[in-house]
Formats: sequence, structure tokens, C-alpha cells
Amino acid sequence: MRTVKTHCRRGVASKILEHIIKEAERRGYDCLNLETGAFPEFAPARSLYRRYGFEYRGPFAERMF
Repeated sequence: MRTVKTHCRRGVASKILEHIIKEAERRGYDCLNLETGAFPEFAPARSLYRRYGFEYRGPFAERMF
């Protein structure tokens, strides 16, 4: 999740994530996976996801759900 610098630290990413979560709930999804990179520049996104209760699970592209 990236936000243009002029909107950083204004809650834009949180609003987008809240919308994604609400839409997943509305659709009745029982699992929501978010993938991000492991590089240091992705640390803010990983922190945001943790604040919303997401947990690290490792790569999931090859996993069956």
C-alpha cells in the first residue's frame, strides 16, 4: 500500500484498508490475505496491516486455501 507523499500520514491508507475489509465482510469472505514485500520500504504497510489485526503468514501465492 503506497500513498503519494502529499497525502502521507493523513489516514488515506487506513481508509482504503477499511474499505477493503468492509467489502470482504459484505461479500462474506472468511479469509483476507494481503501481500507485501519484505524490503524495508514496505515496513509502513506491514505496520498498518498489523494495526488492523493481520498477522504474518509467509508467502501464500503457491498455497491452496
